[in-house]
Amino acid sequence: MSALFNLYPADISTALPLPYADGGIRAGFPSPAQDYLSESIDLNKELIRHPASTFYARVIGDSMAGEGITEGDILVIDKSVEPEHGDLAVCCLDGEFTLKRLRFMSDNRLCLMPSNRKYRPIEITRESDFSVWGVVLYTIKANRRRRPGTERW
Repeated sequence: MSALFNLYPADISTALPLPYADGGIRAGFPSPAQDYLSESIDLNKELIRHPASTFYARVIGDSMAGEGITEGDILVIDKSVEPEHGDLAVCCLDGEFTLKRLRFMSDNRLCLMPSNRKYRPIEITRESDFSVWGVVLYTIKANRRRRPGTERW
């Protein structure tokens, strides 16, 4: 397991309000088009609740591809959030970062769960040098690239 991230602190010192379709964009049946966008949104304000403990990282690898998290995606990670069962987390295991789902077992064991069958769950033992570095709150992905499984149409 190698270091999978370059980490960057969140910088909310600037505002960048962007046009926002406040009526939403339907992913089902089309609705009448809006001729204008009446609201604006600032992604810094929308995505970052704790600036001092929020970081960005770019995904390297494919262990979470089953959830649609692929290489090049950007993670928004908050170190101040208390990890819970099922959270997507950046973990530090034996001095290296990894991105996995947290699975707290009923017998007080913890497993790090990949979402790609090429990888096995990682059981955290007493001998492991382990910490949850931060909880992933958002994943930002480029949609112009083709991802495996989208060729059906």
